Amino acid sequence: MPRLIHLSALHFGAHDDRLVAAVEARILEEKPDLVVISGDFTQRARTEQFKEACRFLGRIRDGGHDVLAVPGNHDVPLYDAFRRFLSPLTRYKRYIDDELCPMHELPGATVLGINTARSLTFKDGRVSHKQVRFIREGFARTPPGAFRVLVTHHPLFALPVSDGPALGRAIGRQEVALDVVEEAGVDLLLAGHNHRASVHDAQDFVTRAGGSLVVQAGTATSTRLRDEEQSFNRIDIEGEDVVITVQRWGGSGFVSGDGQRYRRREGRWSVEEHLAEAH
Repeated sequence: MPRLIHLSALHFGAHDDRLVAAVEARILEEKPDLVVISGDFTQRARTEQFKEACRFLGRIRDGGHDVLAVPGNHDVPLYDAFRRFLSPLTRYKRYIDDELCPMHELPGATVLGINTARSLTFKDGRVSHKQVRFIREGFARTPPGAFRVLVTHHPLFALPVSDGPALGRAIGRQEVALDVVEEAGVDLLLAGHNHRASVHDAQDFVTRAGGSLVVQAGTATSTRLRDEEQSFNRIDIEGEDVVITVQRWGGSGFVSGDGQRYRRREGRWSVEEHLAEAH
């Protein structure tokens, strides 16, 4: 029964050190099998910001935790046009991970990450045909019965970005991405970008999206908020169920909300029960 901690939008350079320390403390307490970070390590892709993110990752790994990470659009230089177009993720690969599409296998789950950040569309994300093949081939090796988890920075769907009606943009080549998600039998789609925590059944957005549970992480440590406090997700895979517990900033530390157990019935995910958190 693997446990994941799902972080996003760390935004070193526009972060709060208290939040960083609190995230590290909660990770040590929760003892996850894998820490997943779905992009935006930095605010402006500057060297010192990447160094701070690198030190953060070093402390997590020193605590005995594996990390799977993907870049976000803020990890691509915005104002340095030369670097943005000729070597957009050089600093990311130097300080975070030289693998842009990582894969990690756990007992009961395979987690695969895809880089959706692009130089030409700074804010929006995109998948390539090469990445589609990587998803297909990567999950083809997953043992039967194991959960298939796909991590991107940009969500595959147009999701709310505030309390109003405004929606973010769906990922580029969405139809191609959704085809391979359905074909590969992806169970969980983890993403960030919008600074809002949410959970949806994929078919709430697109009928042909397959049987995925769409899990968004809020911003964990950034001071740049969108109508809700900082948060991150704890995800427990328990047999065929998924229990998601949002960890929200409470002013002096992160506080666990009530866990929600999701179960898939006839290809659709729904809340099976609410679980009161002990702490």
